[in-house]
Amino acid sequence: MIVSGITPADKRRSKVYLDGSFAFVLYNGEIKRFHIEEGEELAQELYSQIMDEVLCRRARERMLHLLKSTSRTELEIRRKLGEALYPQQAIDEAVAFAKRYHYIDDDDYAARYFEIYGDKKSVRQLAAELRRKGIDRETVNRLAGESGGDETEKARALLRKKHYDPEQADPAERRRAAAFLARRGFSGDVIRRAMGRDFDFDDVL
Repeated sequence: MIVSGITPADKRRSKVYLDGSFAFVLYNGEIKRFHIEEGEELAQELYSQIMDEVLCRRARERMLHLLKSTSRTELEIRRKLGEALYPQQAIDEAVAFAKRYHYIDDDDYAARYFEIYGDKKSVRQLAAELRRKGIDRETVNRLAGESGGDETEKARALLRKKHYDPEQADPAERRRAAAFLARRGFSGDVIRRAMGRDFDFDDVL
């Protein structure tokens, strides 16, 4: 492999390109320590040493730091490590380590997400959010089916917390209440039932 380029990533680190493609980021002191120079060959043995001793270890430490404050899905961890410019091999190994020791468990994450937010958001919104977090459709659909509960009553409970009174609400209050439920992912039919049988969206336009 030929070192085809070394460009600054920030004040302390540089990006290293091998054979014309971005390979990894190292601290400038590490680049000197490993004798990486533009136009020179990087032996496979040295590349493997850098990957194993520096990049994979660093990616694993970064992953553990990310999980210290909050649980994350596999996709979220992969995105974060990718944004930090870790090479794919380092990302794969960090994720494999996390899954091996159950630091990442997408099934458990999705189940707890439904438990925590199940009474605050519609099933449709919960499902959409989990899909964006990388939870597979089968898992999402299973949890949605198991969640049970009446969506209309859930919406009514949320309105009660907002102190919404359908008998006293003026058009502006009805508009805000309908928009609030829509942001939580409730369908138009559920919103109509939750806000009262005489509710009409035309009233809030």
